[in-house]
Amino acid sequence: VQLQASGGGLVQAGGSLRLSCAASGRTFSNDGMGWFRQAPGKEREFVATINWTGGSTYYADSVKGRFTISRDNAKNTVFLQMNSLKPEDTAVYYCAGGNYGTVNSDYDYWGQGTLVTVSS
Repeated sequence: VQLQASGGGLVQAGGSLRLSCAASGRTFSNDGMGWFRQAPGKEREFVATINWTGGSTYYADSVKGRFTISRDNAKNTVFLQMNSLKPEDTAVYYCAGGNYGTVNSDYDYWGQGTLVTVSS
């Protein structure tokens, strides 16, 4: 499966962005999907995950209440709605597919990343 992330950009603090991650190659409807991010000089960290039905989600404490993960299995796409953005949300955001989980090793395939920059 190939993943293509999009929707990143420059936004002011307090603003919103919606990231998309489109899968190709085969259906991902049986896979858990996740979003991770990596800020400059830091390790990649978990952001959010969603199970294959979309009925279960889990978030990092740092984004809980501000970010929402969702998926459209008919369109083979997973989304990350990001509201009330803060400068510390600045990072390259990666989508990943595999299992419903919070660590890198839960996932089998990764997208290329999309840059989100939040200005103060």
